[in-house]
Amino acid sequence: MRVQRYESRSCVSGSSRTHRHGLIVLTVVLCSSVACLAGDPADVPPNAIESPEIAAELTTAAQRFVDAVDVKLQAEFLFQDAERGNFHFFPIARRGVPLKSLQDGQRQLGYALMSTTLSHVGNQKALTIMSLGDYLKETDEEPNVYRDSDQYYFSIFGTPSPEGTWGYRVEGFHLSLNVTVVEGRWISVTPSFFGAIPATVADGPRKGLQVLKQETELARTLAESFSPDQRETGLGEIPDFLTETVGGLITGNKRRIERGKPRGLPAADMTHQQQELLMRIVREHIGRIRKELADQDLARIDRAGVEMIHFSWAGGLKTGEPHHYMIQGPTFLIEYDNTQDDANHVHCVYRDFDNDFGDAMLEHYRKHHHDDHDH
Repeated sequence: MRVQRYESRSCVSGSSRTHRHGLIVLTVVLCSSVACLAGDPADVPPNAIESPEIAAELTTAAQRFVDAVDVKLQAEFLFQDAERGNFHFFPIARRGVPLKSLQDGQRQLGYALMSTTLSHVGNQKALTIMSLGDYLKETDEEPNVYRDSDQYYFSIFGTPSPEGTWGYRVEGFHLSLNVTVVEGRWISVTPSFFGAIPATVADGPRKGLQVLKQETELARTLAESFSPDQRETGLGEIPDFLTETVGGLITGNKRRIERGKPRGLPAADMTHQQQELLMRIVREHIGRIRKELADQDLARIDRAGVEMIHFSWAGGLKTGEPHHYMIQGPTFLIEYDNTQDDANHVHCVYRDFDNDFGDAMLEHYRKHHHDDHDH
């Protein structure tokens, strides 16, 4: 792999490579100013997921993928470029290496990178979501080129290195994984988006397939269990799809979401059984990432106070009726929507108020090591 270097005091910026057809095929940056930060490894950022072992695995998987991709053109693309926070889940053109341009062996290395972050169940769901592009290509009256199993893009931001700061993104229609590694130790796995159309396959050899079944049914069961008094707080109206949401989600694809007043019923006003069911839903969403990371995230949620988590359900309670729900705690937000295409089109996203794209971790180092990053 050919690399161009640009000196900037103590840091080295790098390069990325592009595809001739106007899409950035791979973004590889040797070092952003953030990646050059030095500091005491014991100086832990607040609420961070820490795993040097998994960070090292991610680095190895990313390096293998980068080394395998052979493209002719290169373009600069820094870690701190705004593109790293460009998060979307619509069928649109993206920057990154499209699966369509990769040979089989290269694809396997891309999948290996993705699976290094995800749990077994999460990886299974991600690959199944990708596979639905074939179903849509066969059944859509007017096929969209980006609703295709090959239109998923892999991007590397920064230099994958054992002690570095870098990230990667896997994104396409109904799937967005955004992973940031800071100082080779701390890991952010949000925003994380999973969606599916059809939510339930109605016919053909895959009839009955429901990729996000647990995310749907567990939440419906909780809403159904509400007493009349609980329903006054916990149930509401579906937000207007056209004027109040992006793709059915109130949080849409914003780069950063702010804490607002939580919607719905607080866990403090739920029964013990309802609280247990609420946490099963939370674990279902967070459990799409590998257990070592998910356990730390769940422990952080527990420390912040389970009783402060709110649940809000909107829409019908019967299967097939449009519905929407939100789960908000002090540190996180989960939003789910199934209102489009006769309630057979699911979007769900997991966000971290502080650490989406590693923001809080990166800001921690900027404040504590400003002499090294302000270039």
